[in-house]
Amino acid sequence: MKKLLFSLFVLFLMIARVEAQQVPDKSVQIKTAVLAAPEDLRKNAKVYGYDTNGNFTVLREGNNGMICLADDPKTDGFSVSCYHEALDPFMDRGRALKKEGKNFKQIFDARESEAKNGSLEMPKNPSTLYVLSADKADYDAEKGNVENTYLRYVVYIPWATQESTGLALKPDAPGMPWIMDPGTHRAHIMISPPKE
Repeated sequence: MKKLLFSLFVLFLMIARVEAQQVPDKSVQIKTAVLAAPEDLRKNAKVYGYDTNGNFTVLREGNNGMICLADDPKTDGFSVSCYHEALDPFMDRGRALKKEGKNFKQIFDARESEAKNGSLEMPKNPSTLYVLSADKADYDAEKGNVENTYLRYVVYIPWATQESTGLALKPDAPGMPWIMDPGTHRAHIMISPPKE
């Protein structure tokens, strides 16, 4: 029985060590997270990422209004994003609801209700989100190198509609801006350039 318990304990430690190794070094997370931001906003952006235990945390404080998120090592592929600080309450609330196990619709409905009643602060001006992605095979998490990336843009304009913006409800051509979730707290302009 003692041998079995000891073996299980060793196995648990090995699994925990492998999981800890999957989280890239802090410097790699910062280097890759800021790639989503315009070049002139990278240096002083705040960066969220993951500690050695995989917990979401602040990796670097910033002072230029840009917030970047490192790639989540638990998900497939590579995806980092940066957004204007005015979006942080919205993004933070989404992360909290997801952590509670809520699905997309539940998260949407909760934030919609909270934005309407004023308990969730939404941006007063258009606020941009940049999302940079790549296939897992194109990301070297040890060195922080990523190739064949794809950058798309989202501009949040809460409560905007097709009528208030003149934007289409779907893109008629590759890269054409269009409005998604019009009339809601999550109304935003989608700009997805053609992939090469």
